[in-house]
Amino acid sequence: MEIYTLITLGIYFVVMLGIGVYAYRVSGDDMEGYVLGGRNVSPHVTALSAGASDMSGWMLMGLPGAMFVMGYDTLWIALGLLIGALANYRLIAPRLRVYTEVANDALTLPDFFAKRFVEEKGSLRLITALVTILFFTLYTSAGLVAGGKLFESVFNLDYTLGLVVTAGVVVAYTLLGGFLAVSMTDFVQGCIMFIALVMVPYVAFQEFDSISELNQITTEQIGTMSTMLSDVTLLGVISSMAWGLGYFGQPHILVRFMAIHSTKDIPVAKRIGMSWMTVTLIGALGTGLVGVAYTQKFTLPLDDPETIFIVFSQTLFHPAISGFLLAAILAAIMSTISSQLLVSSSSLTEDLLKVFFKGSSELQRSALPGRIAVIAVAAVAVLIAAGKNNSVLSLVSNAWAGFGAAFGPLVIFSLFWKNMTRAGAIAGVIVGAVTVLFWIYAPITIAGAKLNEHLYEIVPGFIFSSAAIVIVSRFGAQTKSEKAKEIRRTFITAQQTLLEQS
Repeated sequence: MEIYTLITLGIYFVVMLGIGVYAYRVSGDDMEGYVLGGRNVSPHVTALSAGASDMSGWMLMGLPGAMFVMGYDTLWIALGLLIGALANYRLIAPRLRVYTEVANDALTLPDFFAKRFVEEKGSLRLITALVTILFFTLYTSAGLVAGGKLFESVFNLDYTLGLVVTAGVVVAYTLLGGFLAVSMTDFVQGCIMFIALVMVPYVAFQEFDSISELNQITTEQIGTMSTMLSDVTLLGVISSMAWGLGYFGQPHILVRFMAIHSTKDIPVAKRIGMSWMTVTLIGALGTGLVGVAYTQKFTLPLDDPETIFIVFSQTLFHPAISGFLLAAILAAIMSTISSQLLVSSSSLTEDLLKVFFKGSSELQRSALPGRIAVIAVAAVAVLIAAGKNNSVLSLVSNAWAGFGAAFGPLVIFSLFWKNMTRAGAIAGVIVGAVTVLFWIYAPITIAGAKLNEHLYEIVPGFIFSSAAIVIVSRFGAQTKSEKAKEIRRTFITAQQTLLEQS
């Protein structure tokens, strides 16, 4: 059985490496080509790349596990994610695509923030770059841990070997083809995830005589859908749906909007991306729901609810198909690792090394520093992941909130409010990040529960970050007149471009 699965996974790895080689041959050797694919990515690739890099292994393992344990309350999270993703496409995508190009062709989010507030070197670029590198290095290590544990649990292979294989393949195609390779592999991985999340719940459902039988068993275990409304509190709904706020501040998703060929392609990307996301969310939730009934009907012991997708893959399918389905989990893991790896290395290169440490102009224009940075970030992530550090995984579980609160309000205000100041931007990033960390780790309890058990930390983080931006921008030191004029000119140019392209 394992040999069929290994062969299937081997074919998958070869395809990923082949895409990396192709992207290396067709993409330019300059930093814009390496970091943003020359801003010439199609809407189809943009949509599936954004979706695949967004969902990660959480879509195939975390969400089915949540449905298995929490029941229909998980639907609030899915609804919040759908609303947040749609708002991101409608409100942020077109403006970010235009503004980053108008703002002297900004290649990264920290680069855009710096150019938006007319800062070449300074604390705003430094703070946002460091936040990006720190959190994404930890994020990457968590993905590598998941890859190592997958090989360990499925094939009884050494954890370190699985870790090295996962890291080696991802680094190879990211190193070769940069953003274009990451986007193209994400497209393929998104297709694999889509097929897997339709196939698994459908085949598992065939083990039941009828929907009535399935409903009867699930009702006994997790109640009915009516409990989604009757047994949940207002804070519970807000906390679950607030996951959608995180989309406005995720660099690995926003960079896809910066790289799309034109704002005219964004509506197409939106339709494809939202359709993909809707189907895969339903599939993930369906996997968890059918899993509840399946384990009860066949008295199947399940130590970890998050492994229900793996259990279905191994028990219901031929080993070759099982390999394809396990490749879907690896696809989800690797798509996010590669995106985070590239964004981290881009910030390290574009926002720190090239700005604060001058080198030859020819070297700075080439993609070589970016490739070296990919290896450096990956090496640190592998070292962190080598010990199966659970504290890293727990930190990464809160990284969505950290990025959402620190960068989300900053992105929104920088695109929509021309009177926002550099000082307000810095205050927003710091207040958002600190609030999230405080909400998670503060030794404060209410009715015996920590703060983040009552309210998801992104909610206070987002609110306080937005308030800090508005207060400091209105009542703090104003931007110098020449800088203010340049900022206004940028807004006027961007708005005119948006009107022309709409």
